[in-house]
Amino acid sequence: MSLFKRPMPKKRPSETPEVNDETEKSRDERPFFSCMPAKKGFFTGLLLKALFFRIKLDPSLIKALKNLEKKGIVVFVNKYKSKFDFLFYHTRLSHEKLPFPAVGFDYRLVFLQPFRRIVKGLLFYIHHFYKHRRLPDPYTSHFYKNSLMDGKSGMVSLIEEKGFYRRLVESRTDPVDYLVEMQKTINAPIYLVPQLILYDKTPQSKQLPVIDLLFGTKERPGRLRRLYMILKNPKKIIIEAAEPVNLMEYLDKDSIRELSQKNQVVYLRRHLLEQINRQRQAITGPALKSREEIMEEVLTNPEMQKAIVSYAAEYQKPVPEAQKEAAGIIDEIASNYNQRIVNLFDITLRWTMKMMFDGMVIDYDGLNRVKQHSQKGPIVLIPCHKSHLDYLILSYVFYHNNMPVPHIAAGKNLSFWPLGPIFRGGGAFFLRRTFKGDPLYPKIFSAYLYRILDEGFHVEFFIEGGRSRTGKLLSPKIGFLSLLWEAYLKSNWDDMFFVPVYIGYDRVLEEKAYIHELGGGKKIPENLKNIFKARKLLSKKYGKIYINFEAPFSLKTYFEQRNVDFSKLSTDEQKNTCYHFGEKIISAINGQSVITPYAIVAGALLNCSRKRIYYRQLMETVETYMNYLVNRRTKLADTLFIDRQSSIDYVMDTFAANKYIDRSATHKNAFPPPNPIIKVHDSKRPNLEYYKNNGVIHFIPGAYTALSILALDAFQFQTAAIHPHYAFLREFFQLEFIFDPDDPVETAVRKNIKAFIDDAILMPHPVMPDTYNLTSSGFRKLQLFAEFLAPYFDAYWVVLNFFIRYTNKSIFDIKDPVKKIQNMGNRMYKRQEITRSEGLSRINYKNAVSYFTGHGLVNPETDREKLDFFIEKVQFYMRLLPH
Repeated sequence: MSLFKRPMPKKRPSETPEVNDETEKSRDERPFFSCMPAKKGFFTGLLLKALFFRIKLDPSLIKALKNLEKKGIVVFVNKYKSKFDFLFYHTRLSHEKLPFPAVGFDYRLVFLQPFRRIVKGLLFYIHHFYKHRRLPDPYTSHFYKNSLMDGKSGMVSLIEEKGFYRRLVESRTDPVDYLVEMQKTINAPIYLVPQLILYDKTPQSKQLPVIDLLFGTKERPGRLRRLYMILKNPKKIIIEAAEPVNLMEYLDKDSIRELSQKNQVVYLRRHLLEQINRQRQAITGPALKSREEIMEEVLTNPEMQKAIVSYAAEYQKPVPEAQKEAAGIIDEIASNYNQRIVNLFDITLRWTMKMMFDGMVIDYDGLNRVKQHSQKGPIVLIPCHKSHLDYLILSYVFYHNNMPVPHIAAGKNLSFWPLGPIFRGGGAFFLRRTFKGDPLYPKIFSAYLYRILDEGFHVEFFIEGGRSRTGKLLSPKIGFLSLLWEAYLKSNWDDMFFVPVYIGYDRVLEEKAYIHELGGGKKIPENLKNIFKARKLLSKKYGKIYINFEAPFSLKTYFEQRNVDFSKLSTDEQKNTCYHFGEKIISAINGQSVITPYAIVAGALLNCSRKRIYYRQLMETVETYMNYLVNRRTKLADTLFIDRQSSIDYVMDTFAANKYIDRSATHKNAFPPPNPIIKVHDSKRPNLEYYKNNGVIHFIPGAYTALSILALDAFQFQTAAIHPHYAFLREFFQLEFIFDPDDPVETAVRKNIKAFIDDAILMPHPVMPDTYNLTSSGFRKLQLFAEFLAPYFDAYWVVLNFFIRYTNKSIFDIKDPVKKIQNMGNRMYKRQEITRSEGLSRINYKNAVSYFTGHGLVNPETDREKLDFFIEKVQFYMRLLPH
């Protein structure tokens, strides 16, 4: 039977609460013991403060509650009925002047009331019983409704002891049913806020330890265990809220509106429980299985057993031998997640960060987006890869922000003893550089990847394949990405989310090794001996670390937007689609990258002059670049906002201390004040190039536009004339600089033209539309932007000279062509045929070879027309660059 007599018409959710005609206009002051007044007794208040005030509230919870208070009625929802939960939220939130639960549905809070209210309440209950021969019911008397309409907030528990029996056998009022019925009779929305209190973020185990059996689980501890955890370490207790449910909007959904009220309540209760459980898993991760259990699940899967038997038959091996091979492969791959190892990593990293870095700058809004999406489907984290520290950074950030650390795909080269077992304990699983040569390996690896994703673990992998030695992002490698897509297509997951992540450093630990490798030196192998050698790095400071998160990419949405059924595409079409997605990921990471003072100063030093430069001239160049970056709304390091001049001077001091530059001051009595002459050492230009490349992606659109304008050789031009040059340059350097393939050239040019107008490089024609004039100072500034491309033209010119030298051979027939190109580049540099030592880059040579061969230039003798075309193009643009 309905508790409310007359439904009222609904209004928009933004409306403020109104009092129903059936509701008492005055405040309901009846002393029900399910209501807790804000003012408590002295000793009760003192006790509650001592227990609760050291527990930290989540900032996002505070922000959400402030917003909800203005929109409607707030009702807190917890999973298990707990007076402790009620008292905690009541005490802490009231102290923060936030909506707090004053009314607890089906709660009895007798002895925690002020003494005067206890006496008053007892008299009220006795009087009511004497008059009606039953105790007062806060449901039928509308006490709960009146209290909520008076502006109080409530709390509802979804699970309580014998709750099911009381609701369905004893026919007691279900508080969720009551709220649903109440919502249908009022104009204001009721916001149900699912709450979660976690006493430990350690992942749950499939097997309950003895302590959990005796004193309750960490999710639902007994009184003694709860009190012990509060007193021992209240800072470890996590207070969070799931996404609030607007009850008015929920009931108005097509799938819910047509149900009976009984079924509406069932669906709502289930939805709220799912919200709380997903929020818990977003913090702790899934329940842990042992390494052996996961390995066995992978190998004993019927499909895997069929593949092993088929492999044994094809290669004429006994099945037991094939099974042994499979067991060895999964043992080589699988992680061995251990919370103690993760805790050890945390202690070590905290100390390392304090010793070597000046702190982290973290995008917390982006991190919260990741947490919210983790409740909707598997999360794949895709950071850029600039340092070995990258393996640990995201795990560190997640661990300290109440999120489960990801399982990390790491190269097999890092599985050496003793670090390999330690990395496995931190969530690393290992993969070979190539899957070729072992037909069983890719099948087992793919099955393991699917297994850990299906369990609910986040996965982290580096789409570039390896660390970038140049400072800029590398082209996407799509092998691992395609395995993830295959896992999604064979799963029952509603969606899969890919999160591009930028991890950047003011300075990287491996800088010296990278310059050595770019110059043709051998890569230093990862082993215990070199780990000990690296300990001297701890005595240096490397500035700040920057972590930014792009909004998660929905794979489901990507397929829908492109109208793609991936499983039905040909192999080449699948590769192209995967690569297109990979380019979008790389472009998104680039969009989140942070420009540091090191990148700007290094770029200005390299682009101004190859000999000497005055300090003031350098600062003018820095100002030009800063104006462009600000106009393009690029993410800048905080030091560039706080004190730009000091940050630039600090970088100059660092470069001078590292002997990248020399500074000689003018006469001390000179006026204006001394204007030092700065000389860049030729041998150190590759070092500065690395710093420049950390932010070069943000200047490349300006460089393309600047060089396209210079190519017109006119002081007045129309935008349409730029487009062919811009399109050629973007395509020509497609392996060097990755942009979103869906962004049109016209849009990119228009944005750069606007930036150049704002810096007085260009002036719009007063009469002719889409026509611009180059200003007197604009020509020099255009050269400063075009200079960003100079080292790449040098490298590509070296490769073209190599093709000219070996006109009678296919490049694929030449042994180690990159090494021969490297030697040729060194000779050309000595002969002054190229003048920038930073252009002598092994990576740039490789990219140039890949580009030219990919465009049909394989044998210069038979492909002479293509060779001549590229020679003409490169020479044309190189003549436009300053020398």
